[in-house]
Amino acid sequence: MRVVKPPYLLRKIFPRLIWRFSVKEKIVFLSFDDGPIPELTPWVLDTLKLYDAKATFFCVGENVLKNREIFNRIVNEGHAVGNHTYNHLNGWKTENKMYFENIEKCDQLTQSKLFRPPYGKIKRSQLYSKFLTNHFKVILWDILSYDFDKNITPEKCVSNVLSNVKPGSIIVFHDNVKAEKNLKHTLPRVLEKLSSEGFRFDIIRI
Repeated sequence: MRVVKPPYLLRKIFPRLIWRFSVKEKIVFLSFDDGPIPELTPWVLDTLKLYDAKATFFCVGENVLKNREIFNRIVNEGHAVGNHTYNHLNGWKTENKMYFENIEKCDQLTQSKLFRPPYGKIKRSQLYSKFLTNHFKVILWDILSYDFDKNITPEKCVSNVLSNVKPGSIIVFHDNVKAEKNLKHTLPRVLEKLSSEGFRFDIIRI
């Protein structure tokens, strides 16, 4: 089952996680996970620029290391960056010490106080550890586009976003190869539609 919007109860159980922002203005927060990669991230940046849109990129450390020029472009064009671990680790399947070391290794490259656990999977012992509590704000999402899911159509991906968006929504896309087809269809349409409705696109600031 695809859960586009996290259930209200889940948000109440985990108040330490940031799911969305309470804002009065028509602002949404686009985010992109897993990059930067040469196959897709430059296209994302070009598309955002067309709409004067800013976004937050949760970067995998090893991709930053391989693609420093693209990472520098993200920063230089006014977008925010966040930590997505060095090797895209699943917190549920990773021992805490290794998980924290992997985050720290990524932090040496991203130097960001924003952290998003890959797959949204993180143990309670990791989430409430001194390491994460003292150093990072953990960002999840209000809307998961499912752009990475090859079993949904690009049109459904657009609908996942536009049918659920509201002021303050944190929307997740992916700049990875799996998401390319859906993202290239969805992102311009989301930017066009929300821009026409008076929304603007800002970075996540903590």
